[in-house]
Amino acid sequence: MVDAAIISKIKARVAEQRGEIITFLKELCAIPSYDSQIRAVGERAEAEMKKLGFDEVWWDRMGNIVGRIGDGPKKLLYDSHIDTVGIGAIEEWEWDPFKGKEDNGIFFARGACDEKGSTPGMIYGLALAKELGLLEGFTGYYFGNMEEWNDGIAPHALVEVEGLRPDFVVIGEPTKMQVYRGHKGRVEMQVVARGKSAHAASNFLGDNAIYKMLPIIDKISKLEPELGDDPFLGHGRITVSDMHVKTPSINAVPNEALIYIDRRITFGEEPQAELARIKGLIGDRTDMDASILIYDVPSYTGFVFPLDKIYPAWALPEDNPYVQAGVKSGEALWGSMPTGKWDFSTNGTYWCGKAGIPSIGFGPGDEIHAHTVIDQVPLEDVVRSTEWYALLPGMIQK
Repeated sequence: MVDAAIISKIKARVAEQRGEIITFLKELCAIPSYDSQIRAVGERAEAEMKKLGFDEVWWDRMGNIVGRIGDGPKKLLYDSHIDTVGIGAIEEWEWDPFKGKEDNGIFFARGACDEKGSTPGMIYGLALAKELGLLEGFTGYYFGNMEEWNDGIAPHALVEVEGLRPDFVVIGEPTKMQVYRGHKGRVEMQVVARGKSAHAASNFLGDNAIYKMLPIIDKISKLEPELGDDPFLGHGRITVSDMHVKTPSINAVPNEALIYIDRRITFGEEPQAELARIKGLIGDRTDMDASILIYDVPSYTGFVFPLDKIYPAWALPEDNPYVQAGVKSGEALWGSMPTGKWDFSTNGTYWCGKAGIPSIGFGPGDEIHAHTVIDQVPLEDVVRSTEWYALLPGMIQK
C-alpha cells in the first residue's frame, strides 16, 4: 500500500511541473488534428515522452503513437485519442479554436475536453510513477490514437495487428475527475429504399423512394419505449441520424433513399437482434433492405482494418478490484472518489467490450462540452489528474 510520504512526493513533484503540463496541453490543442490527421500532434507527444525519459516511442501501422516506460511483466496502458472533430462554422467561435483562450482557470480550445486534456497527465504521470518506483512490476504504455470516426478500431488494431495486449487500461475521455466504469454500446445500421426515377412534371411515371422511406422513419421514431433497459447503463436509444437521396436532378423523382441509424444498446440487447427489429419494420418488401454498416476507411497512413460497426456495451462492477484501485487512488490523493459512467461511447467498446481487458476511465473535463464551440477543461484538473495517473500503478493488486 502506498504511504503518506509517497502521496506528498507526488503532489510536490506535480506542483513543480505545473507550468510544463499546462504548456504541453496548450501546444497539443494548437495543432489541428481533425479527420484523424494526428501525425503532427503525435509528434508533439513523442517529443514530450522522449524528454521525460520514456524507454521507447514508436508509430504503429495505423499511425497512432505509442510510448513505453518500465519493463515489468504486467502491462498498464493509458489511452487518449489525440484526434478531434472539426471546428464547424468558424463564425460560431468567439476565439481562435486552436490558440484557445484561458478564462478564470478554464482553458477553451478544440480538443481541450475531448480529449487532449488527459494526454499531459498521462504522459507526465507515467514518468513520475517510474521516478517514484510506483511502476514496479509494470510496463507502462501511453497510446495516443485516432478515435473520433470509429471508436475502438485503434486499440483493436494495436492488439490484433501489432500484438500489444495490455492487462489493464485507463481511458482518458472526460469523466469530471471521477472513475468511470462503463457505458452503452452501439450498432450503426442503414436502410435503403429503391424506387424509379422520372421527370417531376410526370411524377406518376416514377416511384418516389423518399415516400417509401417516410413510414419506416416514422416507425423508428416510435420504437424507443420498447427498447431495453439496465439499472446502471440506462435505457436503449435509437436515432435516424442521416439521410441521402439519389436523384437525376432536383426536378426528378428520387430513385433511391438511404437512412443511417444510430442504435445505442444497453445490456441484454444484441446487434443482430436489433437489425432483425429494423428488418421487421420493412417486412417482406423487395424494394427495401437493412444492414449493419462496415468501416473500411483508410487511415492517413493508408492502413485499412475493416470492421462491422458494432460496439458492445460494457461495465465493471463497483467492487471490481481494478475499479477499486482507481477509487482508492482518488481517496488517497483528495479524500473521495465517486464512480460513474459515460453517456457517449469510447475505446472501451473494444478494450473491455470486445477484448475483456479490465478498463476504467479517468480524465479532466465534462463530456457535455465535447464537440461544442465551448470545448473546455479546468486547468487545475489537468494538473491534478497527473497525480492520479502517477499513483494508480501503485494501487493495483499485482
